[in-house]
Amino acid sequence: MSIPQARKAGLPLMNLVRFKGVPILKQLHLEEQLLRTSSNNWCIINDGTNIPTIVMGLSGKPSDLLELGSVLQDQVPVIKRFTGGGTVVVDPGTIFVSLICNREDVPDVQPYPHSIMHWSGQLYNEALKGIHGFQLRENDYVFGNRKFGGNAQSITRKRWIHHTSFLWDFETKNMAYLKQPARAPEYRLARSHTDFVCRMKDYMPRSVFIHRTVKAIESHFLVKPVDLDVDTAVHDAEFVHSTRLLMNNELEEAFSIST
Repeated sequence: MSIPQARKAGLPLMNLVRFKGVPILKQLHLEEQLLRTSSNNWCIINDGTNIPTIVMGLSGKPSDLLELGSVLQDQVPVIKRFTGGGTVVVDPGTIFVSLICNREDVPDVQPYPHSIMHWSGQLYNEALKGIHGFQLRENDYVFGNRKFGGNAQSITRKRWIHHTSFLWDFETKNMAYLKQPARAPEYRLARSHTDFVCRMKDYMPRSVFIHRTVKAIESHFLVKPVDLDVDTAVHDAEFVHSTRLLMNNELEEAFSIST
């Protein structure tokens, strides 16, 4: 659809920002700031992050979720993000797609997790059309019964964010940093991390997935590519980010309690 046709159809504007290898902490700081201070819709696609990093949900406890002995020994960074959801290990093989939307621009989506997930599932169904076994299953994106995309959300009075870590590829050894969670999807059936997840690269090329995701978003929004310097964008002394890097002493204390 051309831009004049899109305007005629009344599609809302979506700013599209594309990064390559931006550190996940910087990306999360940017997303939190855009959610709370911008009035625009944003799609942020970050093709990989620079180093392996553990990212926990807002209410996550390191002692419950992480093998802290290995995490401390290998000096793996641990981040607590501003959204809910589970714990993931991200690295250069992870593709991040984040959607920050005004409620009024997606009026069919109610500001509740289930409604947002249903909408996003339809969006990615467009992007992954023709890939056998894709479905939204208990808040995860799966091929068959194996997870390849984990989601988290935050909802404010007028806006919400839905962001996803897609496992295009991953290092099997990194999964050993994660404990078996006490609360897990029913379909997991107590499987280990390596038996529970799969690699997207076994189903489609990386660039094809990103391209098809953008095309799917274009069916809902008038997409406008925007150049954004992440360091400049998050340099606001007055904005306090809740997303933060956990300090070594915090992890050590959690480890001592857990042992």
